[in-house]
Amino acid sequence: MARFLKVLAFLFSRLPLPMALAVGRGLGWIYGSVVRYHRHDACEALRRSFPDKPETEIRSIVSRMYAGLGMNVMELMRLIDARSGYPGLLVEMEGSEHIAAGLSRGKGVIVLSAHTGNWDLLCTAAPTWGYPLTIITKKIKNKAINDVWMDIRSRYGLKFVPAHNSYRACLQALRKNEIVGFILDQNMIRTEGVFVDFFGKPACTTPGLAYMSAQSGAPVLPVFMVRRPGGRHLVKILPLLEPPPNREPETIREHTQNYTRIIEQHIREYPEQWIWLHRRWRTTPDETG
Repeated sequence: MARFLKVLAFLFSRLPLPMALAVGRGLGWIYGSVVRYHRHDACEALRRSFPDKPETEIRSIVSRMYAGLGMNVMELMRLIDARSGYPGLLVEMEGSEHIAAGLSRGKGVIVLSAHTGNWDLLCTAAPTWGYPLTIITKKIKNKAINDVWMDIRSRYGLKFVPAHNSYRACLQALRKNEIVGFILDQNMIRTEGVFVDFFGKPACTTPGLAYMSAQSGAPVLPVFMVRRPGGRHLVKILPLLEPPPNREPETIREHTQNYTRIIEQHIREYPEQWIWLHRRWRTTPDETG
């Protein structure tokens, strides 16, 4: 199965970019309008987060989100051919001086990001620019798909550690003055998260990023991927955030709230580029979802 997927990915990688993106949008339409995978959840989350938006706009945002997911898949397939230099050719960076400022401190940098735009392309492109990046990742349940996915990432120099028991490995990378990527927009269970406000509703969020920054002294760097027309992408790099001054629970929660607020601001600017189908508010303060 994995071999078949690699062959399929290679064939897709040879398609002209406009055709590949068109296929991706078609895949997204099937996923969102035929299979309708979590479409109801996505619409409900958008209605709750943007109560003033008309229903026509809500449906449009959801449809564009699915189209974006389909294009993400096709762009990932194109990465199977490392000779194309795809990330460097189609990804531009804004705010790279903030990376240099963070690394000049010698304590590494923790990237704060979210599932916006083509986040996989963001991770893959970083090492091609000379930035040693380690990300925390979960395995895809389908082993064949997971193997292909990890193979594509690793061939560009991306390093990854499993979500469980990853803390020590991340601290080691920071001590080497490297970059650690942290996605902070996923739901956590109550015993592993803290509740912060996200679009006006409590969202259970990992405090791991704030703890890691406080312990290591590494600054936090908000970085988001933005999809642009014509298959191009922009990496938006915001100014550095200082580490929490201590690891007291309320300090950690306050900083986690600030990180989440930054993510929300970006999503408000590009609502069609975030994965609304993810059940971000599944865990509630009074029960575990």
